[in-house]
Amino acid sequence: SVPACCSARYNLALLAFFGFLLLYALRVNLSVALVDMVEPDTSLAKNTTSNVCPEHSSTINVPRNTTGKKYSWDADTQGWILGSFFYGYIITQIPGGYLASKIGGKLLLGFGIFGTSVFTLLTPLAANLGVGYLIAVRALEGLGEGVTFPAMHSMWSSWAPPLERSKLLSISYAGAQLGTVVSLPLSGLICYYMNWVYVFYIFGALGVLWFFFWMWLVSDTPETHRSISHAEREYILSSLKDQLSTQKSVPWRPILESLPLWAIVVAHFSYNWTFYTLLTLLPTYMKEILRFAAQENGFLSALPYFGCWLCIILSGQIADYLREKQNLSTVCVRKCFTLIGMIGPAVFLVAAGFIGCNYALAVAFVTISTTLGGFCTSGYSINHLDIAPSYAGILLGITNSFATIPGMVGPVIAKNLTHNNTVGEWQTVFYIAASINLFGAIFFALFASGEVQDWAVSGYHSHRN
Repeated sequence: SVPACCSARYNLALLAFFGFLLLYALRVNLSVALVDMVEPDTSLAKNTTSNVCPEHSSTINVPRNTTGKKYSWDADTQGWILGSFFYGYIITQIPGGYLASKIGGKLLLGFGIFGTSVFTLLTPLAANLGVGYLIAVRALEGLGEGVTFPAMHSMWSSWAPPLERSKLLSISYAGAQLGTVVSLPLSGLICYYMNWVYVFYIFGALGVLWFFFWMWLVSDTPETHRSISHAEREYILSSLKDQLSTQKSVPWRPILESLPLWAIVVAHFSYNWTFYTLLTLLPTYMKEILRFAAQENGFLSALPYFGCWLCIILSGQIADYLREKQNLSTVCVRKCFTLIGMIGPAVFLVAAGFIGCNYALAVAFVTISTTLGGFCTSGYSINHLDIAPSYAGILLGITNSFATIPGMVGPVIAKNLTHNNTVGEWQTVFYIAASINLFGAIFFALFASGEVQDWAVSGYHSHRN
């Protein structure tokens, strides 16, 4: 094989890594800034905090900047502001995959992040104009981000040699986790010492800067790359020789009838249910049940995602090592990694509901739960490329559309189940998430495939005899 260092494919992975890092920073920063944007009296929950655990808060009063403008939005309005992103995000998943297969992933991914950055820069202005404008800008950001994952999958279908898929994709997508890690504490610090508007200005500007590097250094395929070595181009093209389809039309019907695809859909939906429930409600659980404000410690809220980031990078290396050196079949690696990445988190999530007031243990369990989830990136998450490299972007658009629903529904259901904030109610939330995870893992283990499907290669005709 061709050395990885300074190669065009690893440069692509690295630039994509920074792109997804910024993308997630742009997505998460509002959750932190919102605390500062809202007048204190309106954001305070009037409901009773559970008195199971003793209060232990260590607020040190540091003089902080208070020049940022405050808005009187109630809890429901804040819910709409935070949820509006997903309404845009779900719309562009499938069109994004389809467009990427037509015009290439480079422009789509580039402009997806560029657009998101521009709307982020406009966020303070929109908030000033009124809550409707802010919701619209967030939904537009969602539209921009919706095309990014399908576009990236589509690019990797022409760039990633089959035996390096786990490595290359895990590097590029791990940026998303690190983006969460960096932007949670950093947004908090910016709000604290400067003013919340700078959260949007700084991350937005970085996104625009990234866009110029991306357009200048990246190309859609190895054939069109300006500075790729001849050896590397030949190596990538020959490794993908029998895997890509030349037909122009998308075989929609066989795609939708494909059981291996539905195995990914179910796994993706189940994984995201737990992921989004935790992402949006963990601070609430820590504050209401454990009586500990997660905002006080941005580092602790970032810890689970740091663990997940490490796990994604390492498991990507291990997955390809098992396939290349130990001759394990692709489907065996995908299934094992998905089982670890879904059953592990389920077990620790349920355990987190039963440890009483042991705060350190709660943080540890949630961190282990989220960390183990990182195995899924080399499991179901890149399985689209195994079963249909030519249509990977479209397949990811389909599974990600289903997988966005938990982001819209999960937190709402959890909020409804925890009206009195009792430990019992939260255990129910954790049970539901864990059982959905368990079901997804088993379904994937039964029906997933690691082979390129018949309908995904040239010469397949839609009339089956």
